[in-house]
Amino acid sequence: MDRQRGSVLWFTGLSGAGKTTTARQVATALMDAGRRVEMLDGDDLRETICKGLGFSREERIENIKRIVYVAKLLSRNGVDVLVSAITPYREMRDYARSHLPTFVEIYVQCPLGECERRDVKGLYAKARRGELAHFTGISDPFEEPEHPDITICTSGFTIQRNCETVLSWLQGQSQLMNAAP
Repeated sequence: MDRQRGSVLWFTGLSGAGKTTTARQVATALMDAGRRVEMLDGDDLRETICKGLGFSREERIENIKRIVYVAKLLSRNGVDVLVSAITPYREMRDYARSHLPTFVEIYVQCPLGECERRDVKGLYAKARRGELAHFTGISDPFEEPEHPDITICTSGFTIQRNCETVLSWLQGQSQLMNAAP
């Protein structure tokens, strides 16, 4: 049986922006609709297939290349893949787009101050004190997406509303939503 590719929904944004929370909600809705879904969370992947990589520009790029590889394997077998990873550099997102035929860039927009307020791990405070090098948004840049497929704002809208925005966009993309589950 020939299956079409699954979509790769790539949630990018600052730490604490709500990428994983939103991706989980979207994943649940897709599973409820009968889709085959897999979540790839950047934090979890740093403990497994990306273990040992640091946060220099080169290591971050290698991290993304590994995530792209796994996402490609899954999506070519009809699985919708939801990636939740900061992906701070445009170069990384361009790489993902060029290697993933059904790549959907979802910018999870949230002001830096709100991300810092939400930070239960205290990472932003450590970065501001100089205890964490290469911390995105503080000592390392986050290059905002110039033309994301979808932009959601987690400081101004609810998780449900943002999930509906993503699902509505996907429903308009027949090659993504009408593929065989």
